[in-house]
Amino acid sequence: MIPRNRLLQRVRRALERSRVVILLGPRQCGKTTLARQIVPPGVPEYFDLEDPRDLRRLQEPMSALENLRGIVVIDEVQRRPELFPILRVLADRAPLPARFVLLGSASPAMVRQSSQSLAGRIERILMSGFSLEEAGPDSHARHWLRGGFPRSFLADDDESSYHWRREFVQTFVERDIPQLGLAVPPLTMHRFWSMVAHYHGQVWNAAEPARSLGIGQTTVRRYLDLLSDLFMVRQLPAWHENLKKRQVKAPKVLFRDSGLLHLLLGIAKTAELLRHPKCGASWEGYVVEEIIKAVEPDQAYFWATHQGAELDLLLLLRGKRYGVECKRADAPGLTRSMRIALDDLKLDRLAVVYPGPMRYPIADRVEAVPLPEVVGGMEGLFPNG
Repeated sequence: MIPRNRLLQRVRRALERSRVVILLGPRQCGKTTLARQIVPPGVPEYFDLEDPRDLRRLQEPMSALENLRGIVVIDEVQRRPELFPILRVLADRAPLPARFVLLGSASPAMVRQSSQSLAGRIERILMSGFSLEEAGPDSHARHWLRGGFPRSFLADDDESSYHWRREFVQTFVERDIPQLGLAVPPLTMHRFWSMVAHYHGQVWNAAEPARSLGIGQTTVRRYLDLLSDLFMVRQLPAWHENLKKRQVKAPKVLFRDSGLLHLLLGIAKTAELLRHPKCGASWEGYVVEEIIKAVEPDQAYFWATHQGAELDLLLLLRGKRYGVECKRADAPGLTRSMRIALDDLKLDRLAVVYPGPMRYPIADRVEAVPLPEVVGGMEGLFPNG
Protein backbone atom coordinates (compact mmCIF):
# COMPACT_ATOMS: atom_id res chain seq x y z
CA MET A 1 0.00 0.00 0.00
CA ILE A 2 1.31 3.44 -0.94
CA PRO A 3 1.26 5.70 2.15
CA ARG A 4 -0.73 8.90 1.87
CA ASN A 5 0.70 10.60 4.93
CA ARG A 6 0.22 14.19 3.77
CA LEU A 7 -3.47 13.63 3.07
CA LEU A 8 -3.94 11.72 6.33
CA GLN A 9 -2.39 14.61 8.26
CA ARG A 10 -4.74 17.06 6.53
CA VAL A 11 -7.75 15.05 7.68
CA ARG A 12 -6.44 14.83 11.25
CA ARG A 13 -5.70 18.56 11.39
CA ALA A 14 -9.16 19.30 10.01
CA LEU A 15 -10.71 17.16 12.77
CA GLU A 16 -8.92 19.27 15.36
CA ARG A 17 -10.50 22.42 13.90
CA SER A 18 -13.93 21.27 12.76
CA ARG A 19 -16.80 19.21 14.10
CA VAL A 20 -17.48 17.54 10.74
CA VAL A 21 -14.98 16.77 7.97
CA ILE A 22 -16.19 15.62 4.57
CA LEU A 23 -13.77 13.87 2.23
CA LEU A 24 -15.00 14.25 -1.34
CA GLY A 25 -13.67 12.51 -4.42
CA PRO A 26 -14.48 10.03 -7.17
CA ARG A 27 -15.27 6.41 -6.40
CA GLN A 28 -12.27 4.07 -6.11
CA CYS A 29 -9.80 6.89 -5.37
CA GLY A 30 -8.87 5.53 -1.92
CA LYS A 31 -11.22 7.37 0.47
CA THR A 32 -12.26 4.21 2.31
CA THR A 33 -8.66 2.99 2.70
CA LEU A 34 -7.69 6.36 4.16
CA ALA A 35 -10.66 6.44 6.56
CA ARG A 36 -9.83 2.96 7.86
CA GLN A 37 -6.49 4.33 9.05
CA ILE A 38 -8.47 6.70 11.29
CA VAL A 39 -11.25 4.35 12.41
CA PRO A 40 -10.94 0.62 11.67
CA PRO A 41 -13.90 -1.21 10.10
CA GLY A 42 -15.96 -3.55 12.25
CA VAL A 43 -16.25 -1.14 15.18
CA PRO A 44 -19.46 0.72 16.16
CA GLU A 45 -17.99 4.05 15.02
CA TYR A 46 -17.63 2.95 11.37
CA PHE A 47 -20.63 2.92 8.98
CA ASP A 48 -20.37 1.78 5.35
CA LEU A 49 -23.63 2.68 3.63
CA GLU A 50 -23.02 0.10 0.93
CA ASP A 51 -23.12 -2.59 3.62
CA PRO A 52 -26.74 -3.74 4.31
CA ARG A 53 -25.87 -4.35 7.96
CA ASP A 54 -24.79 -0.75 8.47
CA LEU A 55 -27.85 0.50 6.61
CA ARG A 56 -29.99 -1.41 9.10
CA ARG A 57 -28.06 0.11 12.00
CA LEU A 58 -28.95 3.57 10.66
CA GLN A 59 -32.65 2.95 10.27
CA GLU A 60 -32.96 4.99 13.47
CA PRO A 61 -30.01 7.33 12.92
CA MET A 62 -30.29 9.45 16.06
CA SER A 63 -30.35 6.37 18.30
CA ALA A 64 -27.41 4.82 16.39
CA LEU A 65 -25.19 7.91 16.47
CA GLU A 66 -25.90 9.94 19.60
CA ASN A 67 -24.11 7.65 22.09
CA LEU A 68 -20.93 7.20 20.03
CA ARG A 69 -17.68 8.79 21.20
CA GLY A 70 -14.46 9.88 19.50
CA ILE A 71 -14.35 9.88 15.69
CA VAL A 72 -17.26 8.46 13.70
CA VAL A 73 -16.88 7.57 10.01
CA ILE A 74 -19.84 7.39 7.60
CA ASP A 75 -18.77 6.03 4.18
CA GLU A 76 -20.76 6.66 0.96
CA VAL A 77 -22.83 9.29 2.76
CA GLN A 78 -24.42 10.47 -0.51
CA ARG A 79 -26.66 7.40 -0.27
CA ARG A 80 -28.42 8.92 2.80
CA PRO A 81 -28.62 12.73 2.33
CA GLU A 82 -31.33 12.85 5.03
CA LEU A 83 -28.54 12.27 7.59
CA PHE A 84 -27.20 15.82 7.24
CA PRO A 85 -29.85 17.57 9.41
CA ILE A 86 -29.30 14.93 12.11
CA LEU A 87 -25.53 15.45 11.94
CA ARG A 88 -26.10 19.18 12.47
CA VAL A 89 -27.90 18.44 15.73
CA LEU A 90 -25.17 16.04 16.86
CA ALA A 91 -22.39 18.47 15.91
CA ASP A 92 -23.95 21.25 18.00
CA ARG A 93 -23.77 19.37 21.30
CA ALA A 94 -21.72 20.80 24.14
CA PRO A 95 -19.49 19.32 25.28
CA LEU A 96 -18.89 17.59 21.96
CA PRO A 97 -18.61 13.80 22.44
CA ALA A 98 -17.90 12.88 18.80
CA ARG A 99 -16.61 14.34 15.57
CA PHE A 100 -17.63 13.00 12.17
CA VAL A 101 -15.71 12.05 9.03
CA LEU A 102 -18.00 11.74 6.01
CA LEU A 103 -16.89 10.12 2.76
CA GLY A 104 -18.70 10.81 -0.48
CA SER A 105 -18.53 10.52 -4.23
CA ALA A 106 -19.67 14.09 -4.57
CA SER A 107 -23.11 14.43 -6.02
CA PRO A 108 -24.37 17.99 -6.47
CA ALA A 109 -27.34 17.29 -4.19
CA MET A 110 -25.07 16.04 -1.42
CA VAL A 111 -22.81 19.09 -1.58
CA ARG A 112 -25.81 21.43 -1.45
CA GLN A 113 -27.32 19.52 1.47
CA SER A 114 -24.08 19.58 3.46
CA SER A 115 -23.60 23.29 2.78
CA GLN A 116 -27.10 24.14 3.97
CA SER A 117 -27.33 21.84 6.98
CA LEU A 118 -23.76 22.02 8.26
CA ALA A 119 -22.73 25.58 7.43
CA GLY A 120 -20.05 26.75 9.85
CA ARG A 121 -19.49 23.25 11.20
CA ILE A 122 -17.96 21.40 8.23
CA GLU A 123 -14.59 21.38 6.49
CA ARG A 124 -14.24 19.91 3.00
CA ILE A 125 -11.19 18.07 1.73
CA LEU A 126 -11.01 17.14 -1.94
CA MET A 127 -9.30 13.86 -2.77
CA SER A 128 -8.17 12.22 -5.98
CA GLY A 129 -6.19 9.14 -6.85
CA PHE A 130 -2.45 8.96 -6.15
CA SER A 131 -0.62 12.20 -6.83
CA LEU A 132 2.83 12.12 -8.42
CA GLU A 133 4.27 12.83 -4.97
CA GLU A 134 2.57 9.73 -3.56
CA ALA A 135 3.32 7.53 -6.58
CA GLY A 136 6.96 8.64 -6.58
CA PRO A 137 8.53 11.08 -9.06
CA ASP A 138 10.60 8.28 -10.62
CA SER A 139 7.40 6.53 -11.69
CA HIS A 140 6.01 9.52 -13.60
CA ALA A 141 5.86 7.67 -16.95
CA ARG A 142 3.66 4.92 -15.49
CA HIS A 143 1.64 7.46 -13.52
CA TRP A 144 1.02 9.56 -16.64
CA LEU A 145 -0.08 6.54 -18.69
CA ARG A 146 -2.23 4.78 -16.08
CA GLY A 147 -3.44 7.72 -13.98
CA GLY A 148 -3.75 7.84 -10.21
CA PHE A 149 -6.63 5.49 -9.37
CA PRO A 150 -4.95 3.00 -7.01
CA ARG A 151 -6.08 -0.19 -8.77
CA SER A 152 -5.10 1.20 -12.14
CA PHE A 153 -1.70 2.51 -11.07
CA LEU A 154 -0.81 -0.60 -9.02
CA ALA A 155 -1.99 -3.15 -11.61
CA ASP A 156 0.48 -5.90 -12.53
CA ASP A 157 0.86 -4.66 -16.11
CA ASP A 158 -0.50 -2.09 -18.55
CA GLU A 159 -3.08 -4.50 -19.95
CA SER A 160 -4.55 -5.18 -16.50
CA SER A 161 -4.60 -1.44 -15.76
CA TYR A 162 -6.39 -0.71 -19.05
CA HIS A 163 -8.96 -3.43 -18.35
CA TRP A 164 -9.66 -2.02 -14.85
CA ARG A 165 -10.22 1.48 -16.26
CA ARG A 166 -12.54 0.15 -18.95
CA GLU A 167 -14.67 -1.57 -16.32
CA PHE A 168 -14.58 1.56 -14.13
CA VAL A 169 -15.97 3.73 -16.94
CA GLN A 170 -18.67 1.18 -17.76
CA THR A 171 -19.74 0.88 -14.12
CA PHE A 172 -19.65 4.65 -13.68
CA VAL A 173 -22.11 5.36 -16.49
CA GLU A 174 -24.34 2.31 -15.92
CA ARG A 175 -24.54 2.23 -12.10
CA ASP A 176 -22.90 5.14 -10.30
CA ILE A 177 -24.63 8.00 -12.12
CA PRO A 178 -28.13 6.44 -11.81
CA GLN A 179 -27.50 5.70 -8.10
CA LEU A 180 -26.94 9.42 -7.56
CA GLY A 181 -30.43 10.05 -8.93
CA LEU A 182 -29.18 11.60 -12.17
CA ALA A 183 -31.20 10.59 -15.23
CA VAL A 184 -28.69 10.34 -18.08
CA PRO A 185 -28.86 7.43 -20.56
CA PRO A 186 -25.66 5.36 -20.10
CA LEU A 187 -24.93 5.09 -23.84
CA THR A 188 -25.36 8.83 -24.31
CA MET A 189 -23.08 9.63 -21.38
CA HIS A 190 -20.42 7.21 -22.64
CA ARG A 191 -20.50 8.81 -26.09
CA PHE A 192 -20.38 12.30 -24.59
CA TRP A 193 -17.48 11.42 -22.28
CA SER A 194 -15.55 10.05 -25.26
CA MET A 195 -16.18 13.31 -27.14
CA VAL A 196 -14.89 15.31 -24.19
CA ALA A 197 -11.67 13.24 -24.34
CA HIS A 198 -11.04 14.65 -27.82
CA TYR A 199 -11.58 18.18 -26.46
CA HIS A 200 -9.05 17.64 -23.65
CA GLY A 201 -6.75 20.65 -23.47
CA GLN A 202 -8.98 22.78 -25.68
CA VAL A 203 -11.35 25.66 -25.07
CA TRP A 204 -14.85 24.25 -24.67
CA ASN A 205 -17.42 24.76 -27.41
CA ALA A 206 -20.76 23.02 -26.81
CA ALA A 207 -22.04 23.37 -30.37
CA GLU A 208 -20.23 20.42 -31.95
CA PRO A 209 -21.03 17.81 -29.24
CA ALA A 210 -24.63 19.01 -29.26
CA ARG A 211 -24.91 18.46 -33.03
CA SER A 212 -23.21 15.05 -32.82
CA LEU A 213 -25.52 13.81 -30.05
CA GLY A 214 -28.65 15.47 -31.42
CA ILE A 215 -29.35 17.34 -28.19
CA GLY A 216 -29.42 20.98 -27.15
CA GLN A 217 -26.38 22.95 -25.99
CA THR A 218 -28.02 23.44 -22.59
CA THR A 219 -28.15 19.65 -22.14
CA VAL A 220 -24.52 19.35 -23.23
CA ARG A 221 -23.56 21.96 -20.63
CA ARG A 222 -25.47 19.98 -17.99
CA TYR A 223 -23.59 16.79 -18.93
CA LEU A 224 -20.24 18.58 -18.71
CA ASP A 225 -21.16 20.09 -15.34
CA LEU A 226 -22.13 16.61 -14.14
CA LEU A 227 -18.71 15.18 -15.05
CA SER A 228 -17.12 18.15 -13.28
CA ASP A 229 -19.24 17.66 -10.14
CA LEU A 230 -18.17 14.01 -10.04
CA PHE A 231 -14.47 14.91 -10.38
CA MET A 232 -14.01 13.33 -13.80
CA VAL A 233 -13.11 16.54 -15.66
CA ARG A 234 -11.91 20.00 -14.68
CA GLN A 235 -13.30 23.12 -16.30
CA LEU A 236 -10.32 25.44 -15.97
CA PRO A 237 -11.73 28.98 -16.11
CA ALA A 238 -10.28 31.62 -18.40
CA TRP A 239 -8.64 34.67 -16.83
CA HIS A 240 -9.54 37.99 -18.42
CA GLU A 241 -8.96 41.57 -17.39
CA ASN A 242 -9.02 45.03 -18.89
CA LEU A 243 -6.44 44.67 -21.65
CA LYS A 244 -6.55 46.15 -25.14
CA LYS A 245 -6.88 42.64 -26.55
CA ARG A 246 -9.76 40.26 -27.20
CA GLN A 247 -9.42 37.48 -24.65
CA VAL A 248 -10.88 33.99 -24.53
CA LYS A 249 -13.64 33.68 -21.92
CA ALA A 250 -14.82 30.07 -22.30
CA PRO A 251 -13.25 27.43 -19.99
CA LYS A 252 -10.67 24.89 -21.03
CA VAL A 253 -11.65 21.25 -20.48
CA LEU A 254 -9.11 18.90 -18.86
CA PHE A 255 -9.44 15.33 -17.61
CA ARG A 256 -8.53 15.10 -13.94
CA ASP A 257 -7.14 11.58 -14.40
CA SER A 258 -4.83 10.94 -17.34
CA GLY A 259 -5.50 7.21 -17.21
CA LEU A 260 -9.22 7.70 -17.93
CA LEU A 261 -8.35 10.09 -20.74
CA HIS A 262 -6.09 7.47 -22.33
CA LEU A 263 -8.75 4.77 -21.93
CA LEU A 264 -11.34 6.88 -23.77
CA LEU A 265 -8.78 7.70 -26.49
CA GLY A 266 -7.98 3.98 -26.91
CA ILE A 267 -4.38 4.33 -25.64
CA ALA A 268 -3.13 1.26 -23.76
CA LYS A 269 0.68 1.47 -23.99
CA THR A 270 3.33 4.14 -23.57
CA ALA A 271 4.46 3.70 -27.18
CA GLU A 272 0.89 4.37 -28.37
CA LEU A 273 0.68 7.46 -26.17
CA LEU A 274 3.93 8.96 -27.47
CA ARG A 275 2.82 8.77 -31.10
CA HIS A 276 -0.81 9.81 -30.51
CA PRO A 277 -1.93 13.25 -31.80
CA LYS A 278 -3.19 14.11 -28.28
CA CYS A 279 0.15 13.34 -26.62
CA GLY A 280 1.01 17.02 -26.07
CA ALA A 281 -2.46 17.85 -24.76
CA SER A 282 -2.36 14.83 -22.46
CA TRP A 283 1.00 15.96 -21.08
CA GLU A 284 -0.31 19.49 -20.49
CA GLY A 285 -3.38 18.27 -18.62
CA TYR A 286 -1.34 15.84 -16.53
CA VAL A 287 1.14 18.53 -15.48
CA VAL A 288 -1.61 21.10 -14.76
CA GLU A 289 -3.45 18.64 -12.51
CA GLU A 290 -0.31 17.66 -10.59
CA ILE A 291 0.65 21.30 -10.06
CA ILE A 292 -2.80 22.20 -8.72
CA LYS A 293 -2.61 19.24 -6.32
CA ALA A 294 0.88 20.14 -5.12
CA VAL A 295 0.53 23.93 -4.89
CA GLU A 296 -3.12 24.24 -3.74
CA PRO A 297 -3.33 27.82 -5.08
CA ASP A 298 -5.92 30.35 -4.03
CA GLN A 299 -7.21 30.34 -7.62
CA ALA A 300 -6.13 28.71 -10.91
CA TYR A 301 -6.89 29.83 -14.47
CA PHE A 302 -5.59 29.63 -18.02
CA TRP A 303 -5.23 32.69 -20.24
CA ALA A 304 -5.51 33.15 -23.98
CA THR A 305 -6.12 35.92 -26.50
CA HIS A 306 -7.77 35.70 -29.89
CA GLN A 307 -4.43 36.86 -31.36
CA GLY A 308 -2.80 33.56 -30.30
CA ALA A 309 -1.03 34.35 -27.01
CA GLU A 310 -1.69 31.77 -24.30
CA LEU A 311 -0.63 30.70 -20.81
CA ASP A 312 -1.34 27.12 -19.76
CA LEU A 313 -1.79 27.90 -16.06
CA LEU A 314 -2.08 31.11 -14.05
CA LEU A 315 -1.75 30.61 -10.30
CA LEU A 316 -2.90 33.26 -7.84
CA LEU A 317 -1.35 32.76 -4.43
CA ARG A 318 -0.95 35.18 -1.54
CA GLY A 319 -1.43 38.23 -3.75
CA LYS A 320 1.11 37.19 -6.39
CA ARG A 321 0.73 35.90 -9.94
CA TYR A 322 2.68 32.91 -11.17
CA GLY A 323 2.60 31.44 -14.65
CA VAL A 324 3.23 27.87 -15.78
CA GLU A 325 3.83 26.58 -19.30
CA CYS A 326 3.85 22.82 -19.98
CA LYS A 327 6.27 21.87 -22.75
CA ARG A 328 6.98 18.30 -23.79
CA ALA A 329 10.33 19.24 -25.32
CA ASP A 330 13.98 18.38 -24.69
CA ALA A 331 15.12 21.96 -24.01
CA PRO A 332 12.30 24.54 -24.06
CA GLY A 333 13.16 28.18 -24.65
CA LEU A 334 11.43 31.54 -24.43
CA THR A 335 8.54 32.00 -26.84
CA ARG A 336 6.70 35.09 -28.01
CA SER A 337 3.60 33.87 -26.15
CA MET A 338 5.57 33.65 -22.88
CA ARG A 339 6.88 37.22 -23.31
CA ILE A 340 3.36 38.53 -23.92
CA ALA A 341 2.02 36.68 -20.85
CA LEU A 342 4.84 38.04 -18.67
CA ASP A 343 4.14 41.61 -19.73
CA ASP A 344 0.35 41.63 -20.04
CA LEU A 345 -0.38 39.64 -16.88
CA LYS A 346 2.49 41.15 -14.88
CA LEU A 347 3.67 37.73 -13.72
CA ASP A 348 6.04 37.56 -10.77
CA ARG A 349 7.62 34.33 -12.09
CA LEU A 350 7.08 31.88 -14.95
CA ALA A 351 7.99 28.17 -14.79
CA VAL A 352 8.27 26.05 -17.93
CA VAL A 353 7.70 22.44 -16.83
CA TYR A 354 9.30 19.86 -19.11
CA PRO A 355 10.32 16.16 -18.92
CA GLY A 356 14.08 16.77 -18.87
CA PRO A 357 16.44 16.34 -15.89
CA MET A 358 17.92 19.83 -15.40
CA ARG A 359 16.61 23.10 -13.99
CA TYR A 360 18.00 26.07 -15.90
CA PRO A 361 17.21 29.78 -16.43
CA ILE A 362 15.56 30.75 -19.71
CA ALA A 363 15.17 34.51 -19.23
CA ASP A 364 14.56 37.04 -16.49
CA ARG A 365 11.85 35.58 -14.21
CA VAL A 366 11.56 32.50 -16.45
CA GLU A 367 13.02 29.09 -15.59
CA ALA A 368 12.80 25.56 -17.00
CA VAL A 369 11.67 23.12 -14.29
CA PRO A 370 11.87 19.29 -14.53
CA LEU A 371 8.57 17.54 -13.92
CA PRO A 372 9.70 15.66 -10.74
CA GLU A 373 10.30 18.99 -8.98
CA VAL A 374 6.58 19.79 -9.25
CA VAL A 375 5.94 17.54 -6.23
CA GLY A 376 7.69 20.19 -4.09
CA GLY A 377 4.78 22.58 -4.62
CA MET A 378 5.63 26.28 -4.75
CA GLU A 379 9.16 25.67 -3.47
CA GLY A 380 9.73 23.16 -6.27
CA LEU A 381 8.33 25.42 -8.99
CA PHE A 382 9.51 28.80 -7.71
CA PRO A 383 12.32 28.50 -5.14
CA ASN A 384 12.65 31.52 -2.87
CA GLY A 385 9.49 33.12 -3.95
